Amino acid sequence: MKDIVIIGAGVVGCSIARELSKYNLEVVVIDKNQDISEGISKANSGIIHGGYNEKKETLKAKLNLEANKIIESLSEELEFSFKRNGSLVLALNEDEFKKLEQLKSNGEKLGINELEILVKNEVLDLEENINDDVVGALHVKNFGIVSPYEMTLAFAENACENGVDFLLGHEVTDIKKNEDSYTLIIKDKESIEAKIIINAAGLYGAFLNNLVSETKYEIEGVKGEYCLLDKIAGELCKKTLFQVPSDLSKGVLVTPTVDGNLLIGPNATQSEVEDIKTTRKGIDEIIEKSKKTMEKIPFARVLNTFSGIRPKVKTKDFIIEEAKDAKNFINVIAIDSPGLTCAPAISNYVIDLIKGNIKLEQKTNFKPHRTKMIRMSDLSIEEKNKLIAENPAYGKMICKCEFVTEGEIIDSIKRPLGARTLDGVKRRTRAMMGGCQGIGCMIPISDILSRELDIDISEVNKDIENSSVVGFKED
Repeated sequence: MKDIVIIGAGVVGCSIARELSKYNLEVVVIDKNQDISEGISKANSGIIHGGYNEKKETLKAKLNLEANKIIESLSEELEFSFKRNGSLVLALNEDEFKKLEQLKSNGEKLGINELEILVKNEVLDLEENINDDVVGALHVKNFGIVSPYEMTLAFAENACENGVDFLLGHEVTDIKKNEDSYTLIIKDKESIEAKIIINAAGLYGAFLNNLVSETKYEIEGVKGEYCLLDKIAGELCKKTLFQVPSDLSKGVLVTPTVDGNLLIGPNATQSEVEDIKTTRKGIDEIIEKSKKTMEKIPFARVLNTFSGIRPKVKTKDFIIEEAKDAKNFINVIAIDSPGLTCAPAISNYVIDLIKGNIKLEQKTNFKPHRTKMIRMSDLSIEEKNKLIAENPAYGKMICKCEFVTEGEIIDSIKRPLGARTLDGVKRRTRAMMGGCQGIGCMIPISDILSRELDIDISEVNKDIENSSVVGFKED
């Protein structure tokens, strides 16, 4: 029997796993997908919110404030990319300018002091490419950007190094309540018994809750579509640029990414939880709305479009609690925006919830630090030559757009929780994220996966099971 099973290997589940790895417990993370961060956590804006727009006395407001204060130290400890670039909430008329005062006042009541109102010339001094009809802006100085999947992987790898087991490709189909434990029924695999279950299953959190509790929830999917532009477009702005938010969404943003691209989106449309297709209508919507912020966006430089689904419930707040009629079943569901920001604080909140139910004895050998992957593109000539002399694989270029070498791809496979799919390599190395979007390197990377995993190239998957990259088997 396991002490704790976490269902869901997104940023919330992996953050909780990392926090639990500090204690002498048998912890397992299970996920139906073949890799970490395959759901909500791979398809969002990648932003660390300032928290000014949340409602007082909500979990969103409390946890956003707490997490924003610790994210920088966590990024240093776990070596994931983080930049406190600040954001501007742009007012395009006098009515919106008045709304900025309300947002600033709301943020200050929540305890956020890094806010200031800027007038037109001050805004244009900071961001010269913003449209000239801007009236003013709320400058949110504590705002930041991350790579959401890199952050998730950092939590997961450190948890793994500290003894947490990860069972990927394990889909929970049913949960049975025992006298003092739970039995998780896994599709096509052996069942798992646990004293405590932490339900961090994202879009499927309501389904799992409804298996064990008479209190029923329903997740409403809200799709957000995005355009990702290249690194030349990424030079258009330094800060993340918002428009004044609505009740449904924080609006279409224009933002640099930590990797130097430009990201535009999202819109907000009701959607089925499996529907991640982008639409012509949706992309046209975010393009038109983004032009209110900046007319000079070079849409000819779009590399890719994608969408993500946000899990909303009618309560409009996170649900983080023990199910009232299912002891030791901890729901961490309805984690929509600002869930990515809040993940580290959510993990601390969950520890407080369970500490009365299980003995938490701190490890004496906990390893708080995680070493990030080597990126050849970040090294000096001297550092590159030294590394190549030690390992010639780092001298063989595989992805010419993003300057990713064979050594980096091998490292991504051999690391804790290493890549097992093409998309797994992509998220860890940025291979296939450049101008050709994998046309030039997809097959060479598949060859490396085939060799390192000792499988036929026809068994190399893009992401999910049976998503073969090469549709034939060589004799």
